[in-house]
Amino acid sequence: MSDDDAADEFSLLAENAEEAGIPVDDLPAVRRVMVETPAGGLSALRWGDEPPRLVLLHGGGQNAHTWDTVILGLGVPALAVDLPGHGHSAWREDADYSPATNAAAVAAALSAWDVGSVPLVGMSLGGLTAIALAVRFPETASRIVVVDVTPSVLARVAHMSTRQRGTTALIGGTAVFDDLDTMVDAAAAAAPQRPRASMRRGVLHNARRLPDGRWTWRYDQQQRADATAYEALWADVAAGPVQITLVRGGDSPFVGDEDVAEFVRRCPDLTVEVVAGAGHSVQSDRPRELAAVLRTALQLG
Repeated sequence: MSDDDAADEFSLLAENAEEAGIPVDDLPAVRRVMVETPAGGLSALRWGDEPPRLVLLHGGGQNAHTWDTVILGLGVPALAVDLPGHGHSAWREDADYSPATNAAAVAAALSAWDVGSVPLVGMSLGGLTAIALAVRFPETASRIVVVDVTPSVLARVAHMSTRQRGTTALIGGTAVFDDLDTMVDAAAAAAPQRPRASMRRGVLHNARRLPDGRWTWRYDQQQRADATAYEALWADVAAGPVQITLVRGGDSPFVGDEDVAEFVRRCPDLTVEVVAGAGHSVQSDRPRELAAVLRTALQLG
């Protein structure tokens, strides 16, 4: 990434600050960091100059910038990771972005960055990756917050309509767009409850321009979704060595009451929080409210 690209990447943070309700002149330092892992290069956004107090993992088809407003609202040093095949991280030749595979790559990166034993916050695919990390690499996590997902998510998604799937339906859909506005239109149609300015910002962070001038998504659209690999994570939930908080989007169909009951059966000390008015991407729909939940749950005050 060139210096000009980096400048452009962070030029929209004033909009995030306004959304978070903080003064623009109080923006923390943020920089992009990269490290090589056995799975290829892994990239992240390093917020603040002190050691990160939490690590955040985005959902499938997203990238580290999905957490910008939440991190600004928290006001603490943090590390937001681009999962393999997403953002500025390398794509895998086998297109295997399952939670356990992601966990191995993220663990290697965290070790290289000397980050460990901090809370992990993961949304959707990132939440499942956090569960896998906590069990397979216990040195990485002091506790985890799982945002709007359970290991039964693929079985639930199989019975959801395109409208219910929201922006997740864009994965595997149209791959190339003639111009950026058309790309924003597609994303806005999938999440009509979200302000268009917020949606445009998200698309800019999640898009790349092709040599012919057209636009495509920054993530690998060929990513595989192995339902059995996801369901196997219920055993990890039961074996998990750290405390878990489950955050549900109040308007999201991705986690049902029966899923929560199964989570509690596997993890009796589970804490459940509901963010009213949020869909699946709680961090995008209600970032200030999610920041408040995280501040309390993780004692970040």
